[in-house]
Amino acid sequence: MGMYNDKVMDHFMNPHNIGELENPDGIGTYGSPVCGDMMQISIRVQDEIITDAKFKTFGCGSAIASSSVATDMIIGKTIDQALAITNKQIIDELGGLPAVKIHCSVLADHAIKAAIYDFAQKNGKIYAGLEGFDPNEDDEENDTCDTEE
Repeated sequence: MGMYNDKVMDHFMNPHNIGELENPDGIGTYGSPVCGDMMQISIRVQDEIITDAKFKTFGCGSAIASSSVATDMIIGKTIDQALAITNKQIIDELGGLPAVKIHCSVLADHAIKAAIYDFAQKNGKIYAGLEGFDPNEDDEENDTCDTEE
């Protein structure tokens, strides 16, 4: 367990915002076809502010920790602020991840954008931060697992 810092372990052992929102305003699901990690983030939005977020993740400790911290990071943010969050910021908020686990932060970043995309589609909204975003796109360059060298 020495490859994980205390903050990653805390978010893994005591995840925040776990579960599903009832009647969410947006749901984003993303998975890594190589690793099998799957992440779902649901959001509640009021006046362009994410007032609540929950996650369900099937994956390793880094995926769970990334989901937990990512939902913490978006609650209380405007849609545009949440869209500006990068996987690097998720890693930084966790205090770092092992190189072979970076893909977990990418999954969280993508799931956030997919949830906001779903919200935008349902409400006829357009956000600059979603320009060129395809929620069904596989980001194969980041689909690296700890089982690959």
